[in-house]
Amino acid sequence: MSSIAQAASPFDTRAAEARHRLQVRLWLYGVLVLVFALVIVGGATRLTDSGLSITEWKPIHGVIPPIGEAQWQEELDKYRQIPEYQQINKGMSLAEFKVIFWWEWAHRLLARGVGFAFALPLAFFWLTGRLESHLKPKLLGILALGGLQGAIGWWMVASGLVDRVDVSQYRLAVHLTIACLIFAAIMAVARGLAPHTAGPAPMAVRRFAGWFVIAVLVQIYLGGLVAGLDAGLAYNTWPLMDGALVPGGLFVQQPAWLNLFENPKTVQFVHRLGAYLLLALALWHAWASVRRVPDTTHARRALALLALVVVQALVGIVTVVGAVPFGWALVHQGMALVVLGFAVAHRRAAAGAYPPETAVRTAG
Repeated sequence: MSSIAQAASPFDTRAAEARHRLQVRLWLYGVLVLVFALVIVGGATRLTDSGLSITEWKPIHGVIPPIGEAQWQEELDKYRQIPEYQQINKGMSLAEFKVIFWWEWAHRLLARGVGFAFALPLAFFWLTGRLESHLKPKLLGILALGGLQGAIGWWMVASGLVDRVDVSQYRLAVHLTIACLIFAAIMAVARGLAPHTAGPAPMAVRRFAGWFVIAVLVQIYLGGLVAGLDAGLAYNTWPLMDGALVPGGLFVQQPAWLNLFENPKTVQFVHRLGAYLLLALALWHAWASVRRVPDTTHARRALALLALVVVQALVGIVTVVGAVPFGWALVHQGMALVVLGFAVAHRRAAAGAYPPETAVRTAG
């Protein structure tokens, strides 16, 4: 009987590993949905100019919103002390203040929820032995990045409480990019745990897919600068911008590099150029993948990625021509995450699944 049990043991171990991988993957996909929602609510908070409505950082106590008229009035009085109220929203009623307060409160509450949704299951999977050893540093790194993101969020808000009427576009762009980096990291781990129907793609395909992910992150950072400067509210024509393919006045500030970060016209123009570059890269990658690995899932994913980039470009055009309407702006931000997530999944799938830990141990 003992020999039969020993013979069945490797199969049972592999079955348990597959089951645990499924559990961890489903958990990570659930966290991805929450992060996606968090970024969308963050975008809505920016579009409604709600981000400075809560002037204090209370990681624990801040979960509880104001209760009663006295507490609401206290929050409004704090808001009245900052430049945004004094220069833009002077005379705002309590009812109007509550609208912007709830957007920011929801954003912060959802951020806390994402933290708990990641940390508590991570502890459970770790303590019950459901995590493979190579996953532990990856997931701890994501957890640490999430904690850093919370601090970056307050660092961003603090930039608009003293000398400015809004937050720094530099800090907003960093905050958005780190959120997307967390999203990408979770997607990469989850996709690496999924079953793969094909072997790894050629190195050239994998390498280009990796560079494409970086290009998407750079474009998202540029989009953060556009949002931080409200640059999308001007020059609402396409394909011409300010009446020309290459508008004048792109480098009026000195030193010249400052225009890339602080001149709304230049920032929007560079973001447009980034979109054209991404479209060209996606087209090249799709063509090269179909040529190198025809009739494979790798080629089909490259074509799907191209389609997503085309949709995102069209959404971006509608958004800028419409002078950044609320709904289309959120769709544009959401599509950026969809493109990023698919690009990361494509890159991870092109590299192949994580090798089963049981196989690694056996080989070792």
